[in-house]
Amino acid sequence: MEMNLVRKITGLIGLALLFTFILGLAHSISTGFAGFWGGLPFWVISIIVLSMVVYDYWDECIRKNR
Repeated sequence: MEMNLVRKITGLIGLALLFTFILGLAHSISTGFAGFWGGLPFWVISIIVLSMVVYDYWDECIRKNR
């Protein structure tokens, strides 16, 4: 029981750090020299990758407990 709680907490911390980094990078690219249309492919890739990360967290930490 205690190990599951540790996995959930560390997973959430990792998710928060990854989201902050990737979304900050995407925002920086879009508002910088590349502009919106230059940064759009990175936004699309970022959203896809982040959704896969969220699914993996759910699969490993939430769904296994049932």
